[in-house]
Amino acid sequence: LALSIQASETEADIIIFCGVRFMAETAAIVCPDKKVILPVKEAGCGMADMLNAAELRAEKAKYPGIPVVTYVNSTAAVKAESDICCTSANAVQVVKSLKTPEVLMTPDKNLAMWAQRHTDQKIQYCLGYCPIHNDLTVAQVKEAKAAHPEALLMAHPECPPEVLDMADAVRSTSGMLTFAAESKAKEFIVATEIGLLYTLKKQNPGKRFYAASPEMVCIDMKKTGLKDVLLALQTEGPVIVVPEPIRLKALKAVKRMMTVPRD
Repeated sequence: LALSIQASETEADIIIFCGVRFMAETAAIVCPDKKVILPVKEAGCGMADMLNAAELRAEKAKYPGIPVVTYVNSTAAVKAESDICCTSANAVQVVKSLKTPEVLMTPDKNLAMWAQRHTDQKIQYCLGYCPIHNDLTVAQVKEAKAAHPEALLMAHPECPPEVLDMADAVRSTSGMLTFAAESKAKEFIVATEIGLLYTLKKQNPGKRFYAASPEMVCIDMKKTGLKDVLLALQTEGPVIVVPEPIRLKALKAVKRMMTVPRD
């Protein structure tokens, strides 16, 4: 989301999004006057692909009248079927902002279960998940803790509940950057996609960071290389287009989310 906000604020006419499709779609939703390019169109998201618009409509039919909270890690079409979006940094605040006794969260079950711990509202949820986070096991975390006994464990709320129970801090990716910078600790185990370690190390040269598991690698996030960016610059494509009726409905959910504070 932060990148999409930056995209909307830049004076550039062309945005090249080195990420996955839902990220580029979100940029296209908030930047209708800009050309948004995804260098590798096959770069998708396993969790976003677990729920389509028709499936969400079926879920909504099970819980008529309750608002739908959708994680930004979702397709534009799913956002368009939602009342409000959320990030991992403001999921709890978004749910509470609705002031309804019950909500439906999509598509991430783990984020929904984490939010449920922090509100008295009943949260119904879909059964989607991030394969990279959901596959992290207690055994892997114990192994990392044994190898680095002085390290604090930072875990992303996309991780399973039993992993979050072991964490010293449960944070979004941006929240992890803040926590690591402000903490007096010198060592951290990081339970999220392994790419965040680069930024953590760069921003905190005097501290050490370890992956909770070397298997926490999102292949889709790694698909875009410099050659792909060069080709995108040369060809100005592939362009991500969100149909206007879907864009307008999704924009409403995204804008509503932006009024809610993040951690």
